[in-house]
Amino acid sequence: MENEILKSLDELVAATNCTVGNDLVFIPDFKASFNELFKNKVYTPAEIAYCNQFDNAILHYASTWAAKEAVYKAIKQVDTATLGWKKIEIIRQKAGGKPQVIVHQNPDRFKISLSISHDGDYAWAIALIDTNV
Repeated sequence: MENEILKSLDELVAATNCTVGNDLVFIPDFKASFNELFKNKVYTPAEIAYCNQFDNAILHYASTWAAKEAVYKAIKQVDTATLGWKKIEIIRQKAGGKPQVIVHQNPDRFKISLSISHDGDYAWAIALIDTNV
């Protein structure tokens, strides 16, 4: 029975053709190393505007960074081409809205599902890419 379950799980994973990436950010360390050079190298103007609208902007910078890292890790499993941080953009239509991903160098290549969470001193993100697209 156990072998049948494992075989079914292997078949399911193979059939889904997806990759996954995740990232966990310890916010106190992120805050200590955050500076203008990093912000301008990593974040798009829209991401900066989104994060700066909150009283605790650093939390939103950290969660957006976790999201970018998660997306990057998922993409790198299927595409080894160079991908700059500003080529991955995390957008939301409203404060606290559903995060969406734009990969600027290939906007239609990947179908990406993204979830971002934060609790206490941590921000976490997970990205799933459907490679059937």
